Amino acid sequence: MLLLSVLGELLPSKSDHELVPEHELMNDKEVAELFKKLGIVMENLPRIYDTDPQAVKLGAKAGQVVRIYRKDGKNEYEYFRRVVEGK
Repeated sequence: MLLLSVLGELLPSKSDHELVPEHELMNDKEVAELFKKLGIVMENLPRIYDTDPQAVKLGAKAGQVVRIYRKDGKNEYEYFRRVVEGK
C-alpha cells in the first residue's frame, strides 16, 4: 500500500494534463461582483460536482463557485460553475 501511495504522488495526475483548463475557487466578494455584473443568481450557473477531480483538487465545497479559464487559440475565456454535492 505504501508503494502505491508513493507512486500516486510521483506520477502526474490526469487533472494536471495540458488539455485540462485551469480551475480556481472564487471568493465571496468576487462571486457577489460576478452576480451583480451579469444580473444572475447562483442557480443560473451550470453545476460542477464536488466529486469532480478538479473540484476535489481545489477542495471545493457545495455553494462555492469555480472559475475556469479556457483558451481558444489566442483568446482566453472565463466560465463559471457552482459547486454541488456529488451523487
